[in-house]
Amino acid sequence: MHDIIRQLDEKRAAARLGGGEKRIDAQHAKGKLTARERIELLLDPGSFEEWDMFVEHRCTDFDMADTKIPGDGVVIGYGTINGRMVFVFSQDFTVFGGALSEAHAEKICKVMDHAMKVGAPVIGLNDSGGARIQEGVASLGGYADVFQRNVLASGVVPQISLIMGPCAGGAVYSPAMTDFIFMVKDTSYMFVTGPDVVKTVTHEEVTAEELGGAVTHNTKSGVADLAFDNDVDALLMLRRFFNYLPLNNKQKAPHRDTTDPAERLDPSLDRLVPDNPNLPYDMKELIYKIVDDNDFFELQPDYAKNIIIGFARMDGETVGIVANQPMVLAGCLDIKSSIKAARFVRFCDAFNIPVITLVDVPGFMPGTSQEYGGIITHGAKLLYAYAECTVPKVTVITRKAYGGAYDVMSSKHLRGDVNFAWPSAEIAVMGPKGAVEIIFRKDIGDPQKIAERTEEYRQKFANPFIAGSRGFIDDVIMPNETRKRICRSLAMLKGKKLDNPWRKHGNIPL
Repeated sequence: MHDIIRQLDEKRAAARLGGGEKRIDAQHAKGKLTARERIELLLDPGSFEEWDMFVEHRCTDFDMADTKIPGDGVVIGYGTINGRMVFVFSQDFTVFGGALSEAHAEKICKVMDHAMKVGAPVIGLNDSGGARIQEGVASLGGYADVFQRNVLASGVVPQISLIMGPCAGGAVYSPAMTDFIFMVKDTSYMFVTGPDVVKTVTHEEVTAEELGGAVTHNTKSGVADLAFDNDVDALLMLRRFFNYLPLNNKQKAPHRDTTDPAERLDPSLDRLVPDNPNLPYDMKELIYKIVDDNDFFELQPDYAKNIIIGFARMDGETVGIVANQPMVLAGCLDIKSSIKAARFVRFCDAFNIPVITLVDVPGFMPGTSQEYGGIITHGAKLLYAYAECTVPKVTVITRKAYGGAYDVMSSKHLRGDVNFAWPSAEIAVMGPKGAVEIIFRKDIGDPQKIAERTEEYRQKFANPFIAGSRGFIDDVIMPNETRKRICRSLAMLKGKKLDNPWRKHGNIPL
């Protein structure tokens, strides 16, 4: 018995030491925490239960039989964040550069399988050089096993990837199938092929940071949702983000008590929309003023800025917010913004989170680059997402809602539950100027007639009452009462039940 206990202590010590003190020091020198330090910071103190500490790889080629380290480069288990269950795996870069082996993959699959069984989210802390080359196809098979779990868990439990080091080659596709990807600036990167391969094939010279760094994926590709300055900041913000999410698709997000009254009015909102319909305003001001405690967790803030997405609370309940941003491209929908919002709406629908849509959209972005890029297909993704969505949907049109973009932005026709409009709302096929130039084309040479026709069109259609007369708008509300009316609507919709026709799955225009 004493020998067993001694061996147990030795193996535990070896597992906790990972690749050794020198490699741990090297990790710290780069400004990075170790795999275990990250878990300790992410989870509630003392809550982590580790599994498979003694697992070792089974490779005997290339002298690998002589280099076995307990844990095999990944720490797995479960714990709590603010008292709520979560499963986690954290790759250890000090052990074989965090490279994934068959045994390494089996450990990740184990926590994902258990997460689905008990209905709890999975958080992956990625820091890996990729597949372990010495194992050949076995490591590739391990990746595929993980990918399969990502797909099965999608829409069942929330999946979050925090990229805290390299993530290259096939390894990027597991995070890509999770719900959210967060990155750390300067120390993390994601790409399918590295700078050396890019240079060989395309003759482009690019650094790893330029090719797949946190800034690149948060501003240019849209692959990542947020970028943080360092490991500590990333982990603490992930704890905050976790509070908005339910544990699984059968539960609702946790309620958080607030001292912010649901009936609160904000007179400053009556002056938010400029009298001149061509002047922009900041939609984020509206968001911050209507949500609980001015607290809004924005996602992808530096990508497709013409649309805003993120989580907040209304009367203590988590809501997802989608809003056009008139400050950027006049709030037009384009390819990037359509994809950004569609994916977010689908997440909210999968996990029982009501969707608040704030509309000021003059239409879809015109131009050859958009048409050649497939704006028809990509715009349809957002349309599909809203039409399929069965959670409570509350829409507020603040100013422009023109053309097909009016339909797409959670209109009553797409089963919007409650649709409000401000008095400044203009709901029409297109703006007065463009409409008049088409309807009264013969008068284009007469500025006075065009001006008269434009004003006539504006008086007739540039208001919310035509839509209101058809029941497409439930009420025209004063801006100052927006929070109150949304909170009341959400309270009314708490018991909403809406089922789509049975099907294996739909065929969203990918």
